[in-house]
Amino acid sequence: MHHIDFLAIGDTVVDAFIRLSQAEDTFSADHKTRQLCMTFGDKIPFEFATVLSAVGNSPNAAVSAARLGLRSFLLSNVGGDDYGKDCLETFKQNGVHTDFVKVHEGKKTNYHYVLWFHNERTILIKHEDYPYELPDVGSPKWIYLSSLSKTSLPFHKSLEAYLDAHPEVQLAFQPGTFQMSLGVDALAGMYHHATIFFCNVEEAQRILGTEEKDVKKLMQKLSELGPKTVVVTDGPNGAYAFDKENNKAWFMPPYPDPKEPYERTGAGDAFASTFTSARSLGKTIPEALAWGSINSMSVVQYVGAQEGLLTQEKLLEYIAKAPASFVAKEI
Repeated sequence: MHHIDFLAIGDTVVDAFIRLSQAEDTFSADHKTRQLCMTFGDKIPFEFATVLSAVGNSPNAAVSAARLGLRSFLLSNVGGDDYGKDCLETFKQNGVHTDFVKVHEGKKTNYHYVLWFHNERTILIKHEDYPYELPDVGSPKWIYLSSLSKTSLPFHKSLEAYLDAHPEVQLAFQPGTFQMSLGVDALAGMYHHATIFFCNVEEAQRILGTEEKDVKKLMQKLSELGPKTVVVTDGPNGAYAFDKENNKAWFMPPYPDPKEPYERTGAGDAFASTFTSARSLGKTIPEALAWGSINSMSVVQYVGAQEGLLTQEKLLEYIAKAPASFVAKEI
């Protein structure tokens, strides 16, 4: 059986980035939601389009772990089309083992459209209906679970049974859109087994059904669902972590951007996967926060979620030259 440091589980997609030039970033009538607005029924010019294969929350994480030196595998599905072949080749080029990537003849590979305006994006998503199966994966050191489709609930139950039978396996859980929509009760087993849980501030409020803004309180509430460590990101404002065992919480400021972020897709994936990889390599929670912040900073300097992912050598160079203010502060 394979020696696996990091097994990422989640859907693979192809992202078509469309760089918009004529749109508006505005707020909804209640001033709570930012909206991307374009003239209805018009012909909207765009600057350019870029298509990226083999992406998605878990594929991004698998590439991140491989680049940091871990033996990284991906459990996922692709169609038997040219996009699926491109994804497999891209994984191999990035050092990700594809033993558990299943090719479905007669089905399409997931294809999403990314509307990119300024340095933010809005993604039009459609997940193909794949039959999710859990093969014999042995005992990976870490499983990293993220975005799966709304038809994947039975698969989550299979994974829960697997984790019950393999308490030595550590779980990092970064729920995607459909997983959050299933609700906490439906995925209680994933929360219970999670060694580390990741989300952003808005997702934490959605999961808990609260408007609470104190991030430390949000993390404490999330930890009550089961996770030993809760990590909540707050975009360019920084990130937070809470360790339930020692009842300690930290705030990590962002690593200074070398220049204005170009495109923010994958920043959260980079942070979460790098934090997990750092913990797998024996780093402390404050050290893992620093690692995640640096890789997240690097990713937003490029288009897409993978080009900016750093090697461990390059990441350590950033740490060596970090300003004195770049340190996790206990809160």
